[in-house]
Amino acid sequence: MIEETKEIAQKSKSSFYYAFSLLPNDKRDAMNTVYAFCRKTDDIIDEGTEPDDIKYENLRKWRIEFEKAFQGSSEFYLLNKLAKTIRQFNIPVDPFFELIKGMEMDLQTKRYLSFEDLSLYCYRVASTVGLMCIEIFGYKHKSAKDFAVNLGIALQLTNILRDVKKDADNGRIYLPQEDISKFNYSEPDLMLHSYNQNFIELMKYETARADNYFQKATIALDLDDKGAMFAARAMQHIYYKILTKIKAVEYDIFNNDVKVSKMEKAGIAIGVWAKYSLVY
Repeated sequence: MIEETKEIAQKSKSSFYYAFSLLPNDKRDAMNTVYAFCRKTDDIIDEGTEPDDIKYENLRKWRIEFEKAFQGSSEFYLLNKLAKTIRQFNIPVDPFFELIKGMEMDLQTKRYLSFEDLSLYCYRVASTVGLMCIEIFGYKHKSAKDFAVNLGIALQLTNILRDVKKDADNGRIYLPQEDISKFNYSEPDLMLHSYNQNFIELMKYETARADNYFQKATIALDLDDKGAMFAARAMQHIYYKILTKIKAVEYDIFNNDVKVSKMEKAGIAIGVWAKYSLVY
């Protein structure tokens, strides 16, 4: 049971695991706990074949159990441990509840009209995680929060671009409807995996937007905080690599499995850690 949070991170084979594996023990354990919460919350929505109303009820119960954990009375070991981690690192609780709202959006919303609508979703499911994490890393300047918010949006947009085909096959379209229309593409085109010049222009537009959020994150991070944020910076580099690979296949995510290998993730994480441990 004690190793549950670590095992969840390892089994996920996620960029998260590689980026945060070089943290000091106490911070790594805290990050594994936060990640396990995020993973379990996401699994309520994405795993299983239950109808959405059952998933919504499961998510409601999960939120109630999270609240109970602050009295140490949740039936879930993970949530009780998370409550201790929140107290230990003085993490605001709002991002945790916002994350749950983001998962509710996945049940309620299958299409997004505008980027303004999508950006709220990205904030709730990704920027919130960054706001949790920076409290564990530690920071000197409030601009670290802007870094976390912008990086979260950049990472989620990259996920969306990589998973356009998979999400469409599951009945979800995250690309804003306004953007799809702007480039004379269509939902039927997307469902048929139609790769044409209109799709290329649409994807160029969306990758440029993600790129912009990566740059905004970099600009927001104060020099004094770069050393403490090396793990988040590793995540930034890993996901930027995904964005670069999407461009390299000329945005044809229908016929190419765009991913960063375990070796690449480990190499990036070690490289960023070495840079910041030597310089800062």
